[in-house]
Amino acid sequence: MAIGRRGFLSAAAAAAAVPARPNIVYIMTDQQHAGMMSCTGNPWLQTPHMDALAKSGVRFELAYSGNPVCVPARTSMMTGRYPSYYGIRNNNVGKLPDSVLPTALGHVFRAGGYRTAFGGKTHWPRPMTAESIGFEYIARNERDELATECVKFLGQKQDKPFLLIASFINPHDICYMAIDAHTKAEGLPTALPKSVVERECVAAASRVPAGASVPPLPSNHGPTSSEPGAFTRLTGFRKHVRAHWSAEEWRLHRWTYCRLTEGVDAQIGRVLAAVDKNTVVIFASDHGDMDSAHGFEHKSLPYEESARVPFIVSWPGRVPAGKVDRKHLVGSTIDLFPTLCDFAGITPPAGLPGRSVRKLAGWRTDLVIECGDSRTLRTARYKYSIWEGPGTREMLIDMEKDPGEMRNLAGEAGMAATVAKLRTRLRAEIASRGDKYGESLFAAD
Repeated sequence: MAIGRRGFLSAAAAAAAVPARPNIVYIMTDQQHAGMMSCTGNPWLQTPHMDALAKSGVRFELAYSGNPVCVPARTSMMTGRYPSYYGIRNNNVGKLPDSVLPTALGHVFRAGGYRTAFGGKTHWPRPMTAESIGFEYIARNERDELATECVKFLGQKQDKPFLLIASFINPHDICYMAIDAHTKAEGLPTALPKSVVERECVAAASRVPAGASVPPLPSNHGPTSSEPGAFTRLTGFRKHVRAHWSAEEWRLHRWTYCRLTEGVDAQIGRVLAAVDKNTVVIFASDHGDMDSAHGFEHKSLPYEESARVPFIVSWPGRVPAGKVDRKHLVGSTIDLFPTLCDFAGITPPAGLPGRSVRKLAGWRTDLVIECGDSRTLRTARYKYSIWEGPGTREMLIDMEKDPGEMRNLAGEAGMAATVAKLRTRLRAEIASRGDKYGESLFAAD
């Protein structure tokens, strides 16, 4: 079934007897890039439950985190604003104004007549907590116990429609491999939680079964030509692994990332098994992981592996099944809030920059990705970035011809007009949103 000007719902489906206020379940993972599902053609892992969800709904291929780091992305999801609206660039955030709370997602849904429940990882700046933004906090655990508590919640008799958010931690534990490698190389005592290291990551990496298929290095493992000068200022574990990890160590990192993703897929499967058909299910991740692309792991970069994330919307019988949308640029963090409200029949707070993906007519033609030391404009064909100096400050990638982002065209002959056009567009978008840090990048020219 095609997605037409009506959005997800065909004329027949829209005319059918559709409950006005469906239950909604939002499932999120942490640090899962868009290619980390077997339904995307990735042969190195199996994610049957994510695949089944994609088969029952619409999977958006061009969904990008508003800022591919935990705190900025998660704050954006719960408020519907770009992180720069609050002056957030990275995880080093102090306190937001209390005025953020009344219009946060949970309170908006409660005011709209929904029961609201949240389980799992939060990772927001003060004063944001599950309770302060309008949710019952049903589970602090971020793993198996979270799945158990969600199943219990879904089995309860409800006297009103509900919004349930299940926030799983993995495959985020992949972070610990590089951190652990760096601390060992420096002769430092590990600062990692022993239970996590032993159970989830380092031990998993040491137990590759004989004959197991370990992923090869990706074709874009090498650096982008004329890469941003900001990369020369890397420190700590990111600098260490980029300089010292062998091909085998990178491959082991990729293998472990797959296993962690399969683990969270199983947890998600338990939740999905308890969901009834009168439930809208949305699945996404806060950001991705570089997964050895360009010699990086972790996140925080505008590259596809870091910034592009899964985004699936399912509602059996009401949303087209098995549709893959490769056209529309979705802001996975800014579009979530209005999309949830649209399904619930709730008016979102005024002035939010995002849109509901139920209505795709007149959709945006470009999208901004904010990062700690850069700003990026993604269009249908190009990705243009401006970075902090010194060194190379602009990057232009032709995403049609160079999906691995290996060739920076910004300084090449014949590309000046394209660079100027995208620079002007990005600068205008930044100015319209009052993004002070983004404006400072252009002021440095």
